[in-house]
Amino acid sequence: MLKKTGRLRFLTLGVSLLVVLAWGRPLVADLDAPRAEDSSIAYIVTMQLRSKHLSRHPLDDEISQRGFELFFKTLDPNKTYFTKADIDEFSGKSKQLDDMVRKGDIAFAYDVYKRFLQRLDERVKLVDEFLDGPQDFTIDEEFQVDRRKAAYAASADEVRELWRKRVKLDLLSQKAEGKSLEDARNWVRKRYHNLIAKRWHQVTADELLEMYLSSLTTAYDPHTTYMSPSQYDNFMIQMRLQLDGGIGAKLQADDDGTAKVAEVVRGGPADKAGELKTGDKISAVAQGEDGEFVEVVDLRLNDIVMMIRGKPGTTVRLKVTPNGTQEVKIYKITRDRVELTDAEAHGEVFEIGKKADGSAYQVGFIELPSFYMDLQGAREGKPDFKSTTRDVRKILDEFRTNAVDAVVLDLRENGGGSLSEAINCTGLFIDEGPVVQVKDFDGQVRPYDDEERGTAWEGPLVVVTSKLSASASEIFAGAIQDYGRGVVVGDKTTHGKGTVQTLLDLTSVLQFQKFGALKLTIQQFYRPSGDSTQERGVLADVELPSIYTHLDIGEADLDYALKFDRVAAVEFKKLHNVSPAIVEKLRQESGNRLNASKDFQKVVADVARYEESKQKPISLNEKKFMEQRGDSDMKDPLEEPTPKAPGIKRTFYVEEVLAITADYARLLAEQGAN
Repeated sequence: MLKKTGRLRFLTLGVSLLVVLAWGRPLVADLDAPRAEDSSIAYIVTMQLRSKHLSRHPLDDEISQRGFELFFKTLDPNKTYFTKADIDEFSGKSKQLDDMVRKGDIAFAYDVYKRFLQRLDERVKLVDEFLDGPQDFTIDEEFQVDRRKAAYAASADEVRELWRKRVKLDLLSQKAEGKSLEDARNWVRKRYHNLIAKRWHQVTADELLEMYLSSLTTAYDPHTTYMSPSQYDNFMIQMRLQLDGGIGAKLQADDDGTAKVAEVVRGGPADKAGELKTGDKISAVAQGEDGEFVEVVDLRLNDIVMMIRGKPGTTVRLKVTPNGTQEVKIYKITRDRVELTDAEAHGEVFEIGKKADGSAYQVGFIELPSFYMDLQGAREGKPDFKSTTRDVRKILDEFRTNAVDAVVLDLRENGGGSLSEAINCTGLFIDEGPVVQVKDFDGQVRPYDDEERGTAWEGPLVVVTSKLSASASEIFAGAIQDYGRGVVVGDKTTHGKGTVQTLLDLTSVLQFQKFGALKLTIQQFYRPSGDSTQERGVLADVELPSIYTHLDIGEADLDYALKFDRVAAVEFKKLHNVSPAIVEKLRQESGNRLNASKDFQKVVADVARYEESKQKPISLNEKKFMEQRGDSDMKDPLEEPTPKAPGIKRTFYVEEVLAITADYARLLAEQGAN
């Protein structure tokens, strides 16, 4: 199905990762110096950067300075922990990091991190001091939350004033949630002691190495990163949508130090057992039928997850406090393969509007959270490896059986995935031709085609995107738009990630134990028309109001993003499913509905308030703070009207997408009749 002008590697374009790291690795606090293996990892990472990165930028003083700044930004993005004196002291080495890491020397990371922990402990003491002192919420003073452009505190007095106001803001935020001042004090104290201080003190050597090396790799571009062994494992889990030996529960750290169940995966072992529920808290874990319970309160969430995981067929026992109770129960769950079905394609058929014969339009709606593929299964030649294209084709087959009038493909939360799956999935909607052009490290541009004749769906197609839609999503949406195959609806533009990454398993290079992987930018992709989606993204044909359009979350907002450019267009057969007249008519009819929609007008008003206030400091006068708080309840276009449950929710946003789709189907029918 995929035409290759060169050897196509398994490429990845950015997917969300499960936050699960290795259990039992040394903590930073237990180490006086980097481990021996860190030197080998650092050396091979820098060697690959110098020889294979798309930009061909040398590992030099410029990259060193960028990496220096990014490392401090990773640890202290709002400049509240380090002082100006700290930065001045360390800046003497800001242009030496390239030379040091090229030799495998990462001692700088340990020196900085130890100072960071020292400053963090000092700040927590300040928090306790201010929480124990009096608070006057009638004073007219302000706090600038976004301190990215602020200077580091230059004196002890500046540090104290900064943290006095920060604690005051934390207390006001909790009072706004309905807490008494005493409860607010307890919550803030617990947050800094448990969720901040303890968590940072429990960072592992793997995590520190990942933070430091990724600061240097992202100095080349935002998507070139080093993955620790556990992060690499989780990346592969997400790509194949399977986890062997889990219980099927997503956890999050709770304020009291326990692990709270954020979600029970449908069809997983915990779901089948029927006891563990969303909101339950886990305080201890035991292995097997009679293993001793190990308390997990205040442990790193990643460690708790790895304690719960194990071989399929084995038993894990959990001490659980069910949501809303004080009772402690013991749940026994047998580990098994967990299918991460929430991340795979799923579809439903909705009715909307009326056709000429009076019946409703039947619209097939597909949610596609990522372009996934089981890379290992594909490499091993397994005939049934997990594939986006297979899943979407099955859904389209069902839609045809149900005689739908149009199809919607929702990519609003799709951050990317497999390049080959993006190409193959596009091929379900076009009858062969170039889908994407790829420029390599050597500057050569090669087209990649869908070669399979025929389509799985030839009728009206609407693609829904947001500023969160990236990489593979932009390849798909850009090709559909270039071909005139369908209409793109959503935020003003997509994320703007037009680069291609490959995964280099360092284990295969170093021939040692698992040492993680380097995700390396090696190519840039371009639409059939020759435009890159890098920085610019894919512009919507019909734009819907959204707060995301106005947030600084696009590629262009990232540090050291590569720039937009063009290559020559390739020849392809333009279709006639979209015309300027159709797009203009869709915009007019949608605009009329938006003007009459209370929900969308609320979004418009929220956006206006956001634009007006985003640079303003927050008042620490309680009365004014509460007034500001009351004005900032923005409506999220991805928000669900009810708690998470199976099925696609017909939010006000989805309703408008369905209405646009019905309009589009009608206009195409009228065009065909003429």
